[in-house]
Amino acid sequence: MQVELKKTFPIAAAESQAWRFLQDIPGVASCMPGAEITEQLDDNNFKGHVKAKIGPATMAFNGDIEIKGMDEDARELHLIGRGQDTKGTSSATMDLTARLVSAGDGHAELQGEAQVTVTGKAASLGGRMMTQVADQILNQFGKNFANNVIALGDSAEAEEAREELQEQPKELNGIAFVWSVIVGLVRSLFGGRKANAG
Repeated sequence: MQVELKKTFPIAAAESQAWRFLQDIPGVASCMPGAEITEQLDDNNFKGHVKAKIGPATMAFNGDIEIKGMDEDARELHLIGRGQDTKGTSSATMDLTARLVSAGDGHAELQGEAQVTVTGKAASLGGRMMTQVADQILNQFGKNFANNVIALGDSAEAEEAREELQEQPKELNGIAFVWSVIVGLVRSLFGGRKANAG
């Protein structure tokens, strides 16, 4: 099963500052709760681990990240990530292109396009649910990415961003995560109807 995603995240910092952080692959990986780079094989290849708790159960994935391109002029990063859960029941591949553009007033935007292919048990979620799941993950990633970029500065906003990052859970909270997905589905199904009724 394959889903395609496009997201844009505002960043209250300069494009050059955001680009500096985008080149830090372990730092970028840390923006995902429960994710970390465990080994750097060379300049373009990394090994990583993702862990999520859902109630008493823990899901763990091991994977590889390959940097396919890093274009400083275009402020663009292209990578491919491949992973498999430790029980061998699911696997996933993600082809991601992320670029930074100026948004004016000293601010930037992170624009991302990804094709995610999932096989095995995880594919049983279905395309719509998988899109909702990925959307929630990316929203948290975008928030953490923006805070990490802002935290590179020395302003009051940078201090606030550092504090918020310290308070951020280190693991993906599965229960809250699933609940947010359910809420998102309900809103997508009934939000327009309620708006029309009002």
